[in-house]
Amino acid sequence: MPASASTVVSRSFYAEALGRDWGYTVYLPSGYRQDAARMPVLYLLHGNNGDANDWLTQGHLQSAADALIARKEIPPVVIVMPQGGTDWYVDRKEKMESAFFGDLLPEIETHYAVSTQRGGRAIGGVSMGGFGALRYVLTHPELFCGALLLSPAIYANEPPRASAARRVGVFGERQFDPEIWHELNYPAQWERYMSQPYRLPMFIAAGDDDLAIQADASSLYTRLRLAGNPAALRIIDGGHTWEVWSALLPAALKYALGCMKPPAVEHPSNQRP
Repeated sequence: MPASASTVVSRSFYAEALGRDWGYTVYLPSGYRQDAARMPVLYLLHGNNGDANDWLTQGHLQSAADALIARKEIPPVVIVMPQGGTDWYVDRKEKMESAFFGDLLPEIETHYAVSTQRGGRAIGGVSMGGFGALRYVLTHPELFCGALLLSPAIYANEPPRASAARRVGVFGERQFDPEIWHELNYPAQWERYMSQPYRLPMFIAAGDDDLAIQADASSLYTRLRLAGNPAALRIIDGGHTWEVWSALLPAALKYALGCMKPPAVEHPSNQRP
């Protein structure tokens, strides 16, 4: 592999909130150096019962990011992909949400030369990961400057009968509990987000055969735009598949990373507030 090529590294560390080792995969762009200025960072959350490496093996993330960086359409960016299992990125089966903010962010900012500032940090997700990413930006808009949501499982009413949300033991232990779903889903976070001074540009997309999800994705887009929040919507041919998400990823990266400040604004000694 030439010295200028991007690299992918898999690591695990002990996460206090989970009480166990937690794995993640990191994309390091061409030119990344531990002792250089901190680069922007993007956190990507995978789907239900998926794998962090799905972004690479099925989403073709590495080649997409390499090409966009080479064409200067996105800045050189470190991309972090944690393992999410079937936890829906909330503090239910495990304290996954607490682990993300309390364990993963400090782990990445300690071991890699990545931004510790809002203007250099973005987040995204697919399906279950879209649910998690939207929740995180609405509850912590001070930590991120942009987001991408690919076929987000954000059913504003209740998940359809076929949705994994009803079966994973997150939203109710023995059976699905609508009250828990509504407490954790994005409409319950909306007023708090709108009361904050931050507005995150959000890229929202889905396949046109993914009927329930594309309807809720379109509704979220409309709700954001009516509230004066920047957003982009893409509905393309296809269903709830990596073929759709891989096709959407380049445009999603360009939009979500448009908020990024150049890496020269930070240096490795800086710490996250």
